[in-house]
Amino acid sequence: MRGVVMHAPGDVRVDEVAEPMILKPTDAIIRLSATCICGSDLWPYRGADPVNQPLHMGHEYAGIVEEVGAEVKLIKPGQFVVGSFFASDNTCEICRAGYQTSCLHREVLGTSGAAQAQRMRVPLADGTLVATPEVPDDDLVPSFLAASDVLGTGWFGAVAAEAGPGKTVAVVGDGAVGLLAVLAAKELGSERIIAMSRHPDRQALAREFGATDIVEERGEAGATKIKELTDGLGAHSVVEAVGTQQSMMQAIGATRPGGHVGFVGVLHDVAITGDQIFMTHVQLHGGPAPVRRFLPDLMERIWQRTIDPGRVFDLQLPLDRAAEGYRAMDERRAIKVLLQP
Repeated sequence: MRGVVMHAPGDVRVDEVAEPMILKPTDAIIRLSATCICGSDLWPYRGADPVNQPLHMGHEYAGIVEEVGAEVKLIKPGQFVVGSFFASDNTCEICRAGYQTSCLHREVLGTSGAAQAQRMRVPLADGTLVATPEVPDDDLVPSFLAASDVLGTGWFGAVAAEAGPGKTVAVVGDGAVGLLAVLAAKELGSERIIAMSRHPDRQALAREFGATDIVEERGEAGATKIKELTDGLGAHSVVEAVGTQQSMMQAIGATRPGGHVGFVGVLHDVAITGDQIFMTHVQLHGGPAPVRRFLPDLMERIWQRTIDPGRVFDLQLPLDRAAEGYRAMDERRAIKVLLQP
């Protein structure tokens, strides 16, 4: 079958790769209806993460179950399913507490489970996958695909930041995760939502998702602007959806004393001193989003068409043109690229 392989920074190809197989009795094989390129895929693409060997790419997926292992009881062939980028049993004590990305038996989607392909293997299928009531219409597939990562990640960012009724929420980052954190803050009932963005197309989508204000300044100037908009106090809740030193400091600086930062950007070279937390009374919570916690609720909202997160996909390409998709996202000509296997 065909699959996307990164051979070196900037070198993405669609190669012939091995068909996935059932390796454990808890596995499932899925035929991908859609997959996509993640902002985190750009870290190795840009050389910020090492590429020491060819990497089979992709961790966002939605599709039809073709085969299951002997111990899979809940997931059936023919079902349309969505899963998270970490496989989890969804039964251990950590999973039951809502942190499936730290499952005691978690498995990272790897060579035999990479999602930028025609098919993939999903470990721990009963715990990882959630099925829709029936196979959805084609127009819903992008939204279900978004639920596998960026929607759940943005949602966790908003939850970790304690967004909710009466709150002012600021979102640092205007990629797909940041934009869907805006949608999440709106769905959670937040009163005022400030999107931090310099790009008119992303600003427009942020407003459609629920943003009430746009701030174009970055860094210390961005934090100062948030304070100006909130009577000098700062936002109650701030979602950090980038993962750099500047974005983290911007998020902390934009938060009022006693407020919360939900950080979901993949961190790179971020260092926070004790004084930056101790003297501000800002509370931090985040990490790899436990998307599986939110999937049943988010998929029901999508099924009922009350939210449309698939709008973050502003470029759709066939799988064979994946390299073009990587370039478009790297050059910020696309928010998020959907690949059609």
